Amino acid sequence: MSVQMFDQLNDQGGPERESSQQPVFANSFYANYGKRAVDILGATAGMIMLSPVLAIAACCIKLTSRGPVLYRQVRIGQGAHPFQILKFRSMTVQTSNKGLEITVAGDSRVTAIGKLLRRYKVDELPQLWNVIRGDMSLVGPRPEVPVYIEEYTPEQRTVLSVRPGITDPASLAYRHEEEILAGQADPEQFYRTKILPDKLARNRAYLEKITFWNDIRTIVKTISSSFLLVSKTRARRAI
Repeated sequence: MSVQMFDQLNDQGGPERESSQQPVFANSFYANYGKRAVDILGATAGMIMLSPVLAIAACCIKLTSRGPVLYRQVRIGQGAHPFQILKFRSMTVQTSNKGLEITVAGDSRVTAIGKLLRRYKVDELPQLWNVIRGDMSLVGPRPEVPVYIEEYTPEQRTVLSVRPGITDPASLAYRHEEEILAGQADPEQFYRTKILPDKLARNRAYLEKITFWNDIRTIVKTISSSFLLVSKTRARRAI
């Protein structure tokens, strides 16, 4: 499926593609100070309210496959500083550490419980701890692995000026990314040349409009899209 078709599927147009001009980043009180306060309060409240879900997910992982409950991976954060992102482990131990950077739908490495966790984005919930620690924000450009950061243009590297997030507009647009990649002859190349540049363009557009209400809308859309699944029949028709 092409990126343009996927834009239509999500009923939202992508941002303008990159130009040689730097974006004008939001410089409001919220962007500079309020966002961090919301992150701490929101992530702390989230961990408390979701503690039963976290406990059940941890038990299911431990009881159904060998290995640790949590998966740690080096990602690049604000200021190009590396940090360890936390996720619930969704793959077998033998394959989760092989350095394969992307996952496609139907990947045999993913465990049965892992498929369920990934479908509803429960595997991302441990990142609430990353938010509390200050590694991440609730909303912001998703952090990438070092190998992809090395390929960023100077304009694309501007997304590293803020804390990365658990969710962002690009994550919503590509919530069925694994299905898109599964339909490509070379998923890795397609991600590098098509999906990643579009994600970065969306992220740069987000940086221009960092507001409290934009962040709240993104969080609400993320929660709703995780449980109110978009019909995959529509995706097939767009191919």
